[in-house]
Amino acid sequence: MTLKDRKLAQRIYLYLGALFITSLVVSNLIFQKFFYWNPFGDFTVFGVSLFEVSVGILPYPITFLITDLISEIYGRKMANQIVTAGIFASFFSMGIILLAEIAPAIPTSPINDQTFTQVFALSPIAVLASMIAYLLAQYVDVAIYHFWKKLTNGKYLWLRNNFSTFLSQFLDTFTVVGLLCVFKVLPWELFFGLVVSGFIFKIFIAFVDTPFLYFFVYIMRNRFNLKPNEELDLDKLE
Repeated sequence: MTLKDRKLAQRIYLYLGALFITSLVVSNLIFQKFFYWNPFGDFTVFGVSLFEVSVGILPYPITFLITDLISEIYGRKMANQIVTAGIFASFFSMGIILLAEIAPAIPTSPINDQTFTQVFALSPIAVLASMIAYLLAQYVDVAIYHFWKKLTNGKYLWLRNNFSTFLSQFLDTFTVVGLLCVFKVLPWELFFGLVVSGFIFKIFIAFVDTPFLYFFVYIMRNRFNLKPNEELDLDKLE
């Protein structure tokens, strides 16, 4: 591989990591707003409308698409590095929010303390709940992805993409909603409805993003002349 190709591969990995971290942090900041989207009519599960979900769920599936893409092209080690970086970024953002919460607003501030608290006060709790769920889900996603990749000898990309995402998204949804109920951010009567609604929505997104994964993997493999089961090792590129 030429020096130009090596720099390009490293740059792509950097930008994928930036998209991953941004999606993760933003999902924790905006989670308090809920919306209702249901193309199937008025349908409820356990008292919750399908789909009645947090807007924080919108950028979150992007993180699983990116980890699957990195797993496919750069390998398990590089995917886990992005996951770890995302954890650091989320806790760092939580620290900034706590510091901003402590700092008193001046009388002429466009946003007063009450408004700021109403919007961001629960974010640290959300980040804590999300990070516990995230640790479980993302590492499981990467592990299952590579299990299926090894088992199928690099074939059936759709299989490892969806199977890894299904289980990891269920673990993520179940854990984060459960912890938010434990922390009394959400009432327990909404638990099963939000888990089912959130999981079905994420599964729908997982099916939608599969063609995108095929597209990006195709571009990357052709650009760097990779065989079906071959990965880029940034530590060994020369």
